[in-house]
Amino acid sequence: MPATKLKNLLEENNIKYITILHDPAYTAQEKAESAHVSGKDLAKTVLVKIDGVLSMVVLAANEKLNFPNFKKELDASKVSLSDEKNFMSSFPGCEPGAIPPFGNIYGMDVYISDALSRDREIVFNAGSHIELIKLPMDDYFNIVSPRIIHSADTI
Repeated sequence: MPATKLKNLLEENNIKYITILHDPAYTAQEKAESAHVSGKDLAKTVLVKIDGVLSMVVLAANEKLNFPNFKKELDASKVSLSDEKNFMSSFPGCEPGAIPPFGNIYGMDVYISDALSRDREIVFNAGSHIELIKLPMDDYFNIVSPRIIHSADTI
């Protein structure tokens, strides 16, 4: 179970976290509402291919990736949204749409929006549509080392 693997990682690193159980929800905005978390505070994971390499972008629920700006910011030749069927096998035990933002566990580069990176805490999917995890943003940065990007637009 992905939540167990993730919780073990957090505990091994002495990171205090809170588990938030909520009614089943499938979009980031629905999850935020069900868990009583602001959409600007809930992180969602977007899987992209950057010059053919699978990477993870972490955005607030109320943000979307501006692909032309992201491509330019990274000086990449090609950036595209990855099709779920092409990556779900990389995340065993995770439900589609509920991948935790820990691409480093899977050998992926991780990018995070500037706005979300400035939050004191991060709240994210724990691999299912009924559980979120909340922890200090500093701890997230220490474990994941995401690169901050400026290519997200508020929706």
